[in-house]
Amino acid sequence: MKPHALLLVLFLVLAPPALAQTTITIDRCYDGDTCTSTDGEKIRLACIDTPELRGKRADPIPAKAARDYLNGLVAGEEVSIRRITKDRYGRTVAELTKDGVNIQERLVDKDFASVYKRYSDQCDWRR
Repeated sequence: MKPHALLLVLFLVLAPPALAQTTITIDRCYDGDTCTSTDGEKIRLACIDTPELRGKRADPIPAKAARDYLNGLVAGEEVSIRRITKDRYGRTVAELTKDGVNIQERLVDKDFASVYKRYSDQCDWRR
């Protein structure tokens, strides 16, 4: 076997699956659907949308409430992450789970977020 082929086989065997769950620690959440890990990874919560803090569509009161609720759930906490893809801004699109609770589903249940219908098929809890 050629060296480059052997490297490819080793990579495929040893690399973690793309959608595997791992754990990370959340540093803080910028808004109700975007967080940063302690490693600096920017994470866009999959399948949900929350009110905007800034811009033309800004709705600051519910946006701050969603952000504060999310920070209360995950900031400084270790969570499970299921990475799905990257968005056009380079953020990781992912589902977060803490103590067996899906964070996106909790935000929707508590009326801090709505289901982002265009991308809802990415999340099992929406099927």
